[in-house]
Amino acid sequence: MNERYDRGMQIRRRVLGDAHVDRAEANRDPLDTPFQELITESAWGTVWASDAISLRERSMLTLALLAATGNFDEIPMHVRATARTGATPHDVMEAFQHVAIYAGVPRANHAIKLAKRTFAEMDEEEGHD
Repeated sequence: MNERYDRGMQIRRRVLGDAHVDRAEANRDPLDTPFQELITESAWGTVWASDAISLRERSMLTLALLAATGNFDEIPMHVRATARTGATPHDVMEAFQHVAIYAGVPRANHAIKLAKRTFAEMDEEEGHD
């Protein structure tokens, strides 16, 4: 590929974990390959790869933006990523408080519900290792 793609894949694996990325790559096909390359280069290889802010801060921003824009399907994945980025459950709840004030209580409420469920699943999975 190229340097930005390679860096994006490194960051993507660091944030989301090898298992998640391996599953996504296994499901890749010729139809969505251009899209996968685009997000790996732009989201992961440019935005997430920047050292201007920490991965913890990026997690909080990403979760807040997902909630504020109503993109709830991605919230559990990014909540799981907090285990690797250093954002704590308290950090996530603080981000969702901002969402409540600046983007609406219903969106924050739904995001909190998803986060609580995901954190509980993570705790349960950790207990079964």
